[in-house]
This record gives sequence, C-alpha cells and structure tokens, in this order.
Amino acid sequence: MLRLIVSLILSVSPVFYHPLSPASPLYVSADSSPNFLRPHPAGSNRHTMFLPLFPSPPKSSRISGDAISRRQLQKSGTPRPNARMALHDDLLLNGYYTTRLWIGSPPQRFALIVDTGSTVTYVPCSTCEQCGKHQDPKFDPELSSTYKRVECNIDCNCDDNRNQCIYERRYAEKSSSSGVLGEDIVSFGNQSDLPPQRAVFGCENKETGDLYTQHADGIIGLGRGDLSIVDQLVDRGVISDSFSLCYGGMDVGGGAMVLGGISPPAEMVYSHSDPVRSSYYNIELKEIHVAGKRLPISSRVFDGKYGTVLDSGTTYAYLPEAAFVAFKDSVIKESIGVHQIKGPDPSFNDICFAGAGSDVSQLSKTFPSVEMVFGKGQKLSLSPENYLFRHARVSGAYCLGVFLNENDPTTLLGGIIVRNTFVTYDREHERIGFWKTNCSDIWERLHVSGEPTHTSSPPNVSKSTSDISPSSPPMMSPQYIHSGETEIGSITFDLSVSLNDTTVKSQITELATLIAQELHVNSSQVVHLLNFSSEGNDYVTKWSITPPNSAEFMSKATASNIISWIAEGGIHLPDSYGKYRLSNWHIYPPPKSRCDFKSCGAEFAGMFYGAVVMNGWMVFL
Repeated sequence: MLRLIVSLILSVSPVFYHPLSPASPLYVSADSSPNFLRPHPAGSNRHTMFLPLFPSPPKSSRISGDAISRRQLQKSGTPRPNARMALHDDLLLNGYYTTRLWIGSPPQRFALIVDTGSTVTYVPCSTCEQCGKHQDPKFDPELSSTYKRVECNIDCNCDDNRNQCIYERRYAEKSSSSGVLGEDIVSFGNQSDLPPQRAVFGCENKETGDLYTQHADGIIGLGRGDLSIVDQLVDRGVISDSFSLCYGGMDVGGGAMVLGGISPPAEMVYSHSDPVRSSYYNIELKEIHVAGKRLPISSRVFDGKYGTVLDSGTTYAYLPEAAFVAFKDSVIKESIGVHQIKGPDPSFNDICFAGAGSDVSQLSKTFPSVEMVFGKGQKLSLSPENYLFRHARVSGAYCLGVFLNENDPTTLLGGIIVRNTFVTYDREHERIGFWKTNCSDIWERLHVSGEPTHTSSPPNVSKSTSDISPSSPPMMSPQYIHSGETEIGSITFDLSVSLNDTTVKSQITELATLIAQELHVNSSQVVHLLNFSSEGNDYVTKWSITPPNSAEFMSKATASNIISWIAEGGIHLPDSYGKYRLSNWHIYPPPKSRCDFKSCGAEFAGMFYGAVVMNGWMVFL
C-alpha cells in the first residue's frame, strides 16, 4: 500500500488549534506535554488525509539574529532571481516528490520531500541517535565552516540549558521530528540563478514513525510561516513572494520547482487564494463539469469548512459527499468501452475500470474530460490522468483517484489533480495559477527570469551573501531515460563489493534484500543476481531489476526512480561490504520473446543465444 504523506504539523508553543480531519475527528491532548492531535480511537483508513495546521498567535514572532530580517517591501517590477530545481520520485509510486538541497560549506546534499503543508525545512543531524537510515549521510555541523546555531531568544522555544533554539513537529499519523535550529548556507543547484543564501533549518535529533523509515532525508517546508524556506527568502528580499510546482504525468514522475516569481504564460488560469480564511493554500472552486456537463450540485458544496484546499503532500482528491457521488456517477456514465472491476486491494472499495488499454495518451478516448470552474469563471481542464491511477494488478485497468471526504465538508485536492500542470502559488497577489503543460520538459516551455547557470561555481553573490563559500553543489540530475521510451523491460547494473569467501551465499542473499530496500524497489519488481566475478575478497556482481511474471514491463516513472538512486549514489550498504561502487547501469526494452529456462535449459540458451536469467526466465537480448 502506498504511503501517503500526512501534512498535519503542530508547533510546541502553547497555542490552541482547530483540528482539520477530512475523515475522522481528532482530539487535542490537554496534558503537560506538548500539544498534539490524536487520531480517533476507532482507527483510520487509507483515504484519511490530514492537512497542515498552523498557529495564529496575536503577534507574529521571528527568530532573531542576522539570518532573518523584516520583510523588505519592493515594487512588483523589481527584477529578482529564482531557484529552478528538479523534482524526483512520484507521488503515487513513492508517496512523495523530492528535490535536492545542499547545506553548508562545503555543501552537503539532501533529498527533501516537497511539502506545501510544512513550515520548517529539516534534515537529520550527525548527533542524532534516533534517526533512520536515509538516502544521504546526516548533516554534520562540524564539517561546515559557515554553520551557526540559533541562540536562545524570547521568540523561540529553547533547550533545557537555554542555549539554543529548538523545534518540534508532530504529525497526525504519529510520526514526529524534533531537534535544534541552525543557520547555514543553502544552495539550490546549478540550474538555479539564485545564489546560495543563509537560512535557518532544523537539525534533527529524533525521528519517529514514517519520518524514521522513509528513504528521503527530510522535508523542505513551503507553507506559510516564519521558518518556511519561501518566507525566509522573501524576507531577505532575494525572491518574489511566489513559488511554483510542476508534477510529472502518469508513468513519468519527476517534475520541476521554482522558488520565486516567473513570467506567467498567457494560458495560465487563476483562482483567488485567501490567506485570511486559513493558513492553507485554498482556491475558489465553484463548479465541476464532466464531459461538458455541470455536476447538479450547489457551488456551496465546495465552500464548506476550510473551502477547497490544494496540498502538495496529499496523493489523491477528496470531495464532500454530494460532490463525490455526482462526480463518480458522471464518470461512470460518460466512460466508453470499459467495465467495472474490483480494486487492487480487497480492503478498499475502489472504483476501477478494465478495457482502456495501456497507452495513457489514448485515455481521453475512453474517459471523459473534466473541468474545474473558479470564482471568476476561469476553467482548468483535467485529463483522465488527473483523476485516475493505474490498477496495480490488471494491465490496462484504472481506478478513480477521487474519494469521499468522510465526515468533513472540506474539498481537498492532492497531487493527482495537478499532474502535468504548472501550479504557481502567487502569494504576493493572493492567487494560485494553473497551466496545463508537459512537466517533463518544462524548462523548454516556460520563460523564467534570468538564464540558468551551468558553470562549476555559483553566480556572483550580492552584499547580503558576501560571506558565502565559493563551494557549489554538483549539477542537477539529468533525465536518465529518453522521453520516447515509456515501457522498460529490465534494468541492469554492476556492484563492486567485498565479500567473505566463507559466507558468500548468505551475503549475496542479504545483498538482494538490501538493494531492494535501498533502491526503493517494492514487491512488484524483482532484484536478481545475474553473475559475478571475484579476485580474492573483491567481487564484481551484476544485478537486474525486472517486473514480476505477471507484467511485461515497468513504467518509465518506476525505472527513472530506480536509476536515479543508482546513478546518484542512493545505495548505502553496511560497513561489512567494504568500499562498494555502482556502475554500468543499462535499461532494456521488454523482450520480444521469452523462454522458460527450466524447460529450455539455462546453460544451453545462454551459451548459444546470448541470454540472461531474469526471475526464472531466459530473456534473449
């Protein structure tokens, strides 16, 4: 089951909060410990999603010191740079999108979950004894010449010795992050024309729950709040009060992020976003049309409680009952040439359809178009990939990615709604813009201020960043799979390790499990040893990753994620394997013919036809 990112965040400051739970009530703990929300004792289900929760104290407070200053108001026309950053992973496959951030001098790299519901950016600290094993090494303040701790002051919570500011975030699905606040240079990658900047971030000393077990290192907070990376950059006057996200489409994954303003395309449609109503990024949704026909419901349905909320950390969409029933019935009625089947998980009553075929570009011939109509009548067109997800067990089948928001009148729109949509959170003008586009090649389609930097050193720094180290992060990750390739039959790669001759068999077995975990490979793919050679205790092993027997190929998104871990050093093995190295990765299309090697004979086929064994099959190359 996919892990769904929960974005409910609470501060430890003694402020009362109003809980938001789209599916079940929550209770506020009133003991002496820090306040947090507890799920209803009756339990929860997969479709329960929680939104960010922020305090609204009478007076806004800021961390003191030279890291953050009062916001310098500038004219909208003042040219300012922005940070162009790539997105990795896939919201439906991995449970989140990540981007790369570099902290310190010299820079230390981190893969951080992109979350509009979080207000703090945090990474594991080298002193953390209760942090999980993540993609990259922990941040070590001792290795950074520019690190400063945020001293205790009246505007922050302090440690027991009142020496340093601390933070704590508790999430409704019972995970948490806590640690100290530090200040250092943050770099955004060489596709960015925004030079490195000093910023305050959390250095974790403790993780629990999903934050402990996830592969990503931490979170980059894009919500509204003084510690948000967006607010800090805006307060320094280095970017406009805006940021944008672009999520890749079905089977593609990845995408792009821009911190700062852009020159909006003429085709972008806008909805007003009211920061006074709530801290959530909300929009004014008035109508939904399916196949050109308006759903027979009142526009007030989309205005209940917190209204219509857009959240990057939520996977699917959740509608109030009247809207959900009308939408579901209309999609079923307007779909052509498909029949309903059971969902991939018998625990849930998913609405799924078979008979549509595997080609995503042809889904509009089977499933209806959908339009969202905003307050001023502007319409956002949605394609089937914006409300469907692939059935995990039946080829050519799809399931409805819109669910009932039980017991809550809030309309919650998650990442599936904005696949292949460039979304601009224009906070300066209190609006959110939507532009349908191909997010996999967004830089060729979007005009942004300034040109991306492609040198080995960062751009010239301004006076406000004159103390920045000349160190620069590596180039942003390339696209590993050609845009024309959508079906991947297998991935192979070499792994050089040190093994003990007396325990080679058990170590190889352990390696297969470790590789699957480190590459974020789920049970639907198979990790298989193809062959190996050795010299003493040094082994060169060749591995393959293939889909199961029931599937002929893996999607481009799945393959891209796996290859990015391989190419970017995302595998971390125990010290017992010595110095290890991954190299020579290759992708292969689905095989044209297969032979069951148990009946054909592995040695015979391999000797005469040049084949490899993959998950019990002899695949001819």
